Amino acid sequence: MQQPAGLTEDEHAALDKMQKAIAEVGSVYILAQDFIRMVRERTSEALTGWIARAAASCIAELGSFANGLQRDLAAVTAGLSLPWSNGQVEGQINRLKLIKRTMYGRASFDLLRKRVLTPT
Repeated sequence: MQQPAGLTEDEHAALDKMQKAIAEVGSVYILAQDFIRMVRERTSEALTGWIARAAASCIAELGSFANGLQRDLAAVTAGLSLPWSNGQVEGQINRLKLIKRTMYGRASFDLLRKRVLTPT
């Protein structure tokens, strides 16, 4: 997942060895780098082309991922192009689920309420 310029010599050698051993590794690597570039640069223009290339690849997992992106294309495009994020909301949901999981079967609702409402 790291950018090619950030790879060490050993990592370059390992990548070359994998690409020579298995032909699909090269195409997967290129598709992964293209997708990561879209996410990092927040560009959605190339998304439909990337989905088509991934779906046409012979890798079932990439095809499945591409189909999932295609099903929710509007949301993925918005996520790549708009500056807003629901990360804060997702973080709070994750915190609540963690508190709930750690307290399961151990305490009353009152204690759960105090832990949830207490600022962290």
